[in-house]
Amino acid sequence: MRARRLSVLIAIMLAGLWGAGLGLMHLRGGVWFLDRVEATMVDLRLMMRGPRPAPDLVTIVAIDDETARQAGGYPLPRAVLARVVADIARMQPKAIAADLLFVDPGPGDGDMLLAEALKSAPAVIAAAAVFPEDRQLAPGSGSLEGVPVAQRLLAPLEVFSQAAAIGVVNVSTDQTGTPRFVPMLFRSGDQLETSLPLRAASIATQTEPVIEPGRIAVGGKSIRTDIGQALPLAFYGPRGTVRTVSAADVLAGRFDPGLIKGRVVVIGATVTGGGDVFPTPFDPILPGVEVISTAILHLMTGDGLVRDSATRLADAGIAVVLPMVMIGLLAWRRNAAGLILAAAVLLLALAVNVFAFRQGIWLSAALPITAAGVPALLFGGTQLWLGRRSAQHFATQSALLQRIQAPGLGQWLARDPDFLVEPVRQDAAVVFVDLSGFTGLSETLGPGATRELLDVFYDMVADEASASGGAVTSFMGDGAMILFGLPQPEPVDAANAARCCVSLSRRVRHWIATLPGPVAARLGYKIGAHFGVVVASRLGRGENQQITVTGDTVNVANRLMEVAASRQMPVAVSDALMQASGREPFAAGRLDGPMQAALRGRVETLPAWGWRDAEAT
Repeated sequence: MRARRLSVLIAIMLAGLWGAGLGLMHLRGGVWFLDRVEATMVDLRLMMRGPRPAPDLVTIVAIDDETARQAGGYPLPRAVLARVVADIARMQPKAIAADLLFVDPGPGDGDMLLAEALKSAPAVIAAAAVFPEDRQLAPGSGSLEGVPVAQRLLAPLEVFSQAAAIGVVNVSTDQTGTPRFVPMLFRSGDQLETSLPLRAASIATQTEPVIEPGRIAVGGKSIRTDIGQALPLAFYGPRGTVRTVSAADVLAGRFDPGLIKGRVVVIGATVTGGGDVFPTPFDPILPGVEVISTAILHLMTGDGLVRDSATRLADAGIAVVLPMVMIGLLAWRRNAAGLILAAAVLLLALAVNVFAFRQGIWLSAALPITAAGVPALLFGGTQLWLGRRSAQHFATQSALLQRIQAPGLGQWLARDPDFLVEPVRQDAAVVFVDLSGFTGLSETLGPGATRELLDVFYDMVADEASASGGAVTSFMGDGAMILFGLPQPEPVDAANAARCCVSLSRRVRHWIATLPGPVAARLGYKIGAHFGVVVASRLGRGENQQITVTGDTVNVANRLMEVAASRQMPVAVSDALMQASGREPFAAGRLDGPMQAALRGRVETLPAWGWRDAEAT
């Protein structure tokens, strides 16, 4: 009992240290694996909150397709743009913000006309900061010195910079390209430049912004900012949510002057092919001018998300406490009740997180999930393996796996008891096979017939894996995973996996054909295979041990089954496996590819091949 209490105490302390380490990294920012998950969670919470009306303080004048058509093309001639600015200025806006770069001279007297138009109203024009390719826009410090440092600045021509204020238009995007922040300050050499939204809000409110670490005050509003004075974005909805008027209508006088008078007018391009668009939760092609307008509205109304040093500190505290509480609950109730209580605590934390987000407070969702989930899974799994009563089901599965492993693996373990005691990274081929339609069919067949059907299927998979030199590492319901590369990698692993795909496909297809008509009509199968680096290791203790493999190679092989199903091909293999095995194993059939396959959960596509047996075509 004393040893168990000590082990639980150590587990709680380790869980707290794990959370503290993640929390410290989160306080500094730029933790890519947390940011990637957090981006998805932010989108989900924004969608849960839903679109909302934008405050009626900003009007976008869009250089759209109709404007470009009437002007004879895009970019708009400077003389035409000067008319747009002059017409807007006559309507007495609070400020004009041009989300356009004027870094090159235009033809004729267009530049002088545009400069004169800009002088006729309080205006700010765009500059762009250029950063090194290997550097993120978001800084790694919470002080004023931590603002983004630009390699150089693309500034407007002098004729324009003398006519209007200048603001930097860069936004900070995540790995998916979605804008998450607008930095308010930028360093360029010895100069400290402000953003275009901050300039526009300052001009509109006729106040100078007060900038302090983690806070910007403008127009009587105190706006809390994140690391490096970055303003978090909370999109109002799809394109057009911020009131938008076509520049063509401005030139023709076909608009209500009340849409401009007393408002901030943001001029920007929405023309098709203009390139200044971003994916957001509400719209896959939100114009950049609407992103800038959203930032201006946040500064003028204070209705954006609050994410600053205080919220990050709260995140770090939750990351320390939550895993310790969950480990304590799991240790207190070593049964389903403990799991239910721990899950309830995690759900409660997420519910509080969602509630806070609805109130405009951006607490991290990725951090507590990562901080609590990993220790809870490890501790819970360990407890299940150590408790003999709770582990009987898993021990039975482990014994089944040991009986069907490829010849030679058992002998290898006998000769080398320390084999895979420490995880090993190596090249391997992974094959997944899964029965389609089995879940619905099992409800009709009943438990006895279902078990008999699965036993036959498992035997076929084990036979084909063994005949091809592979090892079945796991059966998962109506599917299985086969590994080629243990006990040690061989040059023929990829070819063996390819032959296994072919032979297994034929055997399963013939087997399904022998089943009764109603069963065969509802049953199908799919196979996915990939070749790459895996991490092989042993789990468990004593007699309850099993070999497991993890890594991106395993995930890709599993996702390729979905590609096979979507392409209506029984087998889908990655181009990496095809290159390693050659086409010879697939000669007796039809190969389709290479094709760019979209895999669930991955941003980039993957080159893959589909295969169908010649007998089945």
